[in-house]
Amino acid sequence: MTTRLPEDIVPDNDQTRARREHLDRVWALVGNAYPNRFVRTSLTESAEGEDTITSVVGAFSKYAPELKGGERPTPEQLEGANAELEKYTVRVSGRLATPPRVMGKAAFVHLSDGKERLQIYVRKQEAVAVSNDSLQPAEEPESGWKLFQLLDHGDFVGVEGKLFVTKTGELSVHVGTIQFLSKALLPMPDKMHGINDPEIRQRQRYADLIASSLKVKSDEEADDSVRELSTREVFERRSKLVGAMRRYLDEHGYVEVETPMLSPIASGAAARPFVTHHNALDIDLYLRIAPELYLKRLLVGGFERVYELNRNFRNEGISARHNPEFTMLEFYTAYKDVNWMMDFCEEMIRQTVLAAAGGTAAAFGETEIDFGRKFRRLTMKEAVAERRPEDVKSLGGGEDGARRLIEMFEESVESELIQPTFITDFPKSVSPLSKASPDDPAVAERFELYVAGMEVANGFSELNDPAEQLGRFEEQARQREGGDEEAMQTDLDYVRALAYGMPPAAGIGIGIDRMTMLLTNRRSIRDVILFPHLRQTPRPHAKEAEVSEGEGGARTDSDEQ
Repeated sequence: MTTRLPEDIVPDNDQTRARREHLDRVWALVGNAYPNRFVRTSLTESAEGEDTITSVVGAFSKYAPELKGGERPTPEQLEGANAELEKYTVRVSGRLATPPRVMGKAAFVHLSDGKERLQIYVRKQEAVAVSNDSLQPAEEPESGWKLFQLLDHGDFVGVEGKLFVTKTGELSVHVGTIQFLSKALLPMPDKMHGINDPEIRQRQRYADLIASSLKVKSDEEADDSVRELSTREVFERRSKLVGAMRRYLDEHGYVEVETPMLSPIASGAAARPFVTHHNALDIDLYLRIAPELYLKRLLVGGFERVYELNRNFRNEGISARHNPEFTMLEFYTAYKDVNWMMDFCEEMIRQTVLAAAGGTAAAFGETEIDFGRKFRRLTMKEAVAERRPEDVKSLGGGEDGARRLIEMFEESVESELIQPTFITDFPKSVSPLSKASPDDPAVAERFELYVAGMEVANGFSELNDPAEQLGRFEEQARQREGGDEEAMQTDLDYVRALAYGMPPAAGIGIGIDRMTMLLTNRRSIRDVILFPHLRQTPRPHAKEAEVSEGEGGARTDSDEQ
């Protein structure tokens, strides 16, 4: 007996009932409606080693005549193209990107692999269905045509057939056999508008990815220079960014390492941690807020250049720029200082942006961010003085002055730093792991990189004096006792490691999520995280992502998610 899906997953309506009925008939016609695999041909030189829809379109579209809008190929063009294409029999698979179109005894439909589309052509007297139980042709006459009648928009199928160009000039597959692979029990999102509610896109990323892959491009969007990236393209660019950063560090002698995600001490940053409990050891552990102290232990142990692409967890607020779980790149370099690290960071970001985005300029809202030009450098005091000169002149010394300087920077400067800008000379009191400047003991050798009003990197000359580090930890402990829940916890084992001797070093953390926002023109961090954290209960207006064919998704005027 088949388990019936609850209505909060598959609502009971005319469309879903029709799809369930089709599924039952598929079982009767070809057996197992959810087979284990489909074997594709390998005619194209694809990275996957088999023929995807994208690789077939890329390899064989050259045979289709080049036509201007509204033109049709001549009989001579069709004859020439099909004389070449009929040599190739392909086996490809994908999702039905459009509802099937039946015209008498023939039908067309497009298959999608999430990136490209390929049309298939089915003739009633020729197509044969494959039994998923025996993998042999189904015994019923006209089995392929009968199976095609049971297909719904969104189903997965595999087909085998010869390539050809239609009378409209479109590359297509003339189907010989068709194999059912999976049923979409829910209707696909609207092909014209996709999913407009940001909460649905973030809560049901699978539906968002489907919607963006099925969405029909407008004439304006067909121009790649002006169109917005699709959801898939956002995450593909994120992957390229991460890969480019890895390659850059590998090529410069860094070693990638892995450090604990669970730690007995929440240290390495000023943040509130998540707490969990280890049952076997009967101890509380913290999800890491930063890998910094573990990575610097490796400098003590003899590694001179190390990095980690890591997930960090901070039990703090959620906003368009903050997610409790986020990705950082942290790396440390022996025998270097903060100035070398700024130079290295600038060139690394420039080269990785070029590799990921194809250029050093990126549109962000109404602004174009230029990573190609030299990054500006200002001390924190200089940056504040540009906007509040009189307030800086009256700024006092000590911790009160340092606190006021930071407040003025956050109030008046941070949001105005649009083009890449390094802010240096932070107060030492807010930099417990950084060396003090030799020119001014009250100032830390620390920088933050700001782009589009966001901090995207934080680096400094690493403190390696164990006695001074212990004193900094003790000061943080006093702040915790005074009620500061984000003050850093004391890590005595790290102090012990420093007592073995750590070379002079520079370190940095770069926010992958925010860098991805900048390179994909996304204003919310949730749009660059595949599965961001959300409330368990959706907002009342946030309906399920299933949308009737031909109908648009719900529009909202909600705040940016």
